[in-house]
Amino acid sequence: MIKKLMRSIRDYKRASVLTPVFVILEVLVEILIPLIMARMIDVGIGEQETDTLLFLGIVLIICVILGVCFGVLSGSFSATASAGFAQNLRQDMYYKIQDYSFANIDKFSTSSIVTRLTTDVTNVQNAYMMIIRVAVRAPFMLVFSLIASFMVNDKLSLVFLILVPIIGIGLYIIVSKSHIYFEKVFRIYDDLNGVVQENLTGIRVVKSFVREKFEISKFGRVSMKIFKTFSKAEGIVAYNMPLMQFAIYGCMLLLCWFGARLIVLSNTTSMTTGELSSLMAYASNILNCLMMLSMVLVMINMARASSERIIEILDEESTLKNGENPVYKMKNGEIIFHNISFSYQSDKDKECLKNISLTIPSGSTLGIIGGTGCGKSSLVQLIPRLYDTTEGFVSIGGVNVKDYDLFTLRNEVAMVLQKNELFSGTIKENLCWGNENANEDEIIHACKLAQADSFIQTFPDKYDTYIEQGGTNVSGGQKQRLCIARALLKKPAILILDDSTSAVDTKTDSMIRKAFRKEIPDTTKIIIAQRISSVEDADNIIVMDKGKINGYGTHKELLKTNAIYKEIYESQTKGDDK
Repeated sequence: MIKKLMRSIRDYKRASVLTPVFVILEVLVEILIPLIMARMIDVGIGEQETDTLLFLGIVLIICVILGVCFGVLSGSFSATASAGFAQNLRQDMYYKIQDYSFANIDKFSTSSIVTRLTTDVTNVQNAYMMIIRVAVRAPFMLVFSLIASFMVNDKLSLVFLILVPIIGIGLYIIVSKSHIYFEKVFRIYDDLNGVVQENLTGIRVVKSFVREKFEISKFGRVSMKIFKTFSKAEGIVAYNMPLMQFAIYGCMLLLCWFGARLIVLSNTTSMTTGELSSLMAYASNILNCLMMLSMVLVMINMARASSERIIEILDEESTLKNGENPVYKMKNGEIIFHNISFSYQSDKDKECLKNISLTIPSGSTLGIIGGTGCGKSSLVQLIPRLYDTTEGFVSIGGVNVKDYDLFTLRNEVAMVLQKNELFSGTIKENLCWGNENANEDEIIHACKLAQADSFIQTFPDKYDTYIEQGGTNVSGGQKQRLCIARALLKKPAILILDDSTSAVDTKTDSMIRKAFRKEIPDTTKIIIAQRISSVEDADNIIVMDKGKINGYGTHKELLKTNAIYKEIYESQTKGDDK
C-alpha cells in the first residue's frame, strides 16, 4: 500500500528529501542549546568568567538563528512536498477513474468517489507532512536528547527508560482502539455526501413537493451518525493527553526530587545546577517528542483508513481494455450482433439480453421500440463497449468491437444517452466536446441539423451563451437538441439516439430525422424511441420484449405481423382518430 502511494510523490522527491535533512539539522542545533546554557550557568555565572560567558552567549545566539532558519526551511519544504503529493494523488485517482468502464463505476457510488478525492486525500496529505517532518524530528530529538541526558547524568536519566515504555504501550492501545471507528466514520462520510448530492441535484423536486423538512431530517440522521462515531474515536484519542501529562509531571517531579538531593548531598560534586537545568530541558524535549509521536500516530491512524480507500480506487482495473494488436481504422458502419447475451452482474440467471442476433447495414436507419426495462438501452451500449457482452460478440465493419482500439471505436460511435448532460461553459464549448477542432461553420451546420440553431439565435449571446452546470438554464427539448448537435460534430460512422427526442415536439422530431436522411446518408443511425412516429420511417424496426427481439421489419410489416407494435401504435394514435 505504501509503495503504491509513494508513486504519487514523483516530482516532489527533492522537497520530500530536503525536509528531513533540515529537520535533523534543526534537532542537532536544539540539542546543543541546553549544553551551552549549562556551561554558561556553571562556568560563566558560577565561576564568573565573563569572557567565556560572552563567547557562549554569541554561540547560543548563532545556534538559535540557525535553528529558526532550519525550522523555516523544513516547514516550507514539507508544505510543498505534502501539497504536491496530494495533487499528484488526486490526479492519479482521477485519471484512473476516467479509464473505468461503466461496470467499474457501478462498484463505487459517486459520493464515495468524491469523498476519496477530497477528505481521504486531505487526511493522507496531513499524515505525509507529519511523517516527513514531525515523525523524523521526534525520534531524532528523542534519541539525541536521551544520549545527551545520559552524558549529563546516567543514573538520573534512567527515569526516562522507565517512563518511555509505559507511554509507548499506552499509545499503542489508543491507536488500535480508535482505528476501527475512523474506518466507520469515513464510510458514513460517503453517505453524507450522497445525501447532499442527491438533494442539490433534485432540489427542484424537493421544493415542488415541499419535502425540505424530510431532507433536513435525513441529513440530520447521517450527520448524527458521524457525530456519534467521531465522538467515540476522538474520545479514545483524548486519553492521549492525560497519559502524556502523567508522564510529563511524573518525570519532572522525579528529576527535581532526585536532582536536588544529588546537588545538596554531594555539594555539587555529583551534579551541578547547570547540569540539572540542562537535564530538565532534555526531559522537556523527550516528553515533547513523545507528545508529537502520539499526534503522528493518531494522524497516521486516520490516514490508514483513508489510504485503504484510495488504494481501492488505484487498484481497480478496468474491465474494458485494448487487445494486444488493436485495430485503429473502422471500414464502415455495418453492425452485427452475433447471438449475444448480456447481464450487468455477469450472471446468466439475471440476463437482460438473451440470444440476440441482428444485422444493421452500413448507412441504414434502425428503429428500436419496446416497453420500459426491455433491454433497448442495454443493447446499444454494447456497440461502443460501454459494457461487454456476457455471451456472443458484436462486430462493426466486420471486426469484433473488442479488437478495436477503445478511442477509435468510441470516436466513431456517437451516442446521445437517455440522460442528456451539458457541462458548465458556453454553448460553443459544450458543442466542441464532439470535435474540439470544429470551426464556427461546422458548429452552426450541426446545430441546424439538430434544429438547435433557431433557438440559439434567440439568446442575446447566441453561441457564447453560458450554460449552467447540468444545463439547468435551458429546457429539456433544447438540451436534447444541443446534445444531438454535439454528437453530429464528431462526424461518426454510427449515430445512436437513445430516446433523445422525447422532449421535443413531433414536428421538430420529424425535421431532425429528415435532416439525418439528407445530410448524413452514409452514417448508420439507431433510434430508440417511445413514440412510433419517431421510428416509422426507419429502414427497419425491431420490437423488444423481455430482453429479446419480438419483431423485426418495416413499419407496415410490423403493423400486420406484430401484436406488441400494433398495440403501441393504436394506443398512440387513438387520440388522433377522434
